[in-house]
Amino acid sequence: MTTPSARSASAIDRKTTPSARIADDIRHRISRGDLSPGDKVPSTRRITREWGVAMATASKALASLAQEGLVRAVPGVGTVVVDATAASASHHGRTPGGLSRARIVRTAIAIADTEGLAMLTMRRVATDLGVSTMALYRHVPGKADLVHLMSEAAFAERPLGEPHGGVGAQDWRRRLTHAAQWLWQIYERHPWMAQAMASFTRPTAAPEAMRYTEWVLRALNGHGLTSYEMLHTHLTLFGHIQGLAAATEVENRARQDTGMTPEEWMASHEPRAEVVQSAGGYPTLGRLFEEEGEFALDLDTLFAFGVERILDGVQVLISRKERAR
Repeated sequence: MTTPSARSASAIDRKTTPSARIADDIRHRISRGDLSPGDKVPSTRRITREWGVAMATASKALASLAQEGLVRAVPGVGTVVVDATAASASHHGRTPGGLSRARIVRTAIAIADTEGLAMLTMRRVATDLGVSTMALYRHVPGKADLVHLMSEAAFAERPLGEPHGGVGAQDWRRRLTHAAQWLWQIYERHPWMAQAMASFTRPTAAPEAMRYTEWVLRALNGHGLTSYEMLHTHLTLFGHIQGLAAATEVENRARQDTGMTPEEWMASHEPRAEVVQSAGGYPTLGRLFEEEGEFALDLDTLFAFGVERILDGVQVLISRKERAR
């Protein structure tokens, strides 16, 4: 026979939302000491798998824990448990240093670096800062404006400078290689930039990003190329980097979802690949792996190869222009 208290508890449990139940479970893990300060809590993607819920529900569960001051997002690490002092301060709404546009942008970048741009909302930023969502709107009009500010901040993290050892006026290739490497490093630190900078035909006025464009165009100027050709050279390089950066974000999500490195994933799928290969029909591909043995392929090598081949083409174009003079 079910007691009144049991029936009451059952009714409460039915009314509890999935995100609240997930948050409660993680909260208990923290209180029991299963998760200590600095430990990573389950990511949104892991929560979706373990609890069978939507990504929005998983994000809401972590957001509620962040609102209580129990967890926080750490760039390049994930969402971690905070210490008791920090949790108490956040729970009572105290935010050290006060609220500013710069602080909002830094917090938003930390969230996007850890969980991706899709998980970034004004509410989530407010939760991590321990303030109301409306408080953010006094500093940033909305998410689109926030992402724009985040991109500008990423471009301004360190100066582009010049290649090591200096270059001459004619050494456009070294300068463009340097610029491409500099941009690739930004995208590696902030994979969400691939989505934030996605539009080629609808660019926005962004001083920091425009400085990069100006730098590249200056490197190409004076070598016989038209303005059209210089701009398209810049956008071709930019598009190559952006495409690989988008793949980086996919790789990061895959690592979170599977918990496996690319090497571990390849090893786990090797038996299936051998079965497919043995069926025939792929002689060239099979010979490639036989000749190369352990075939290492990563996004850094694809980046470097692509940049060199693009610049080979630009070299042909510049040489053709010079011969026509």
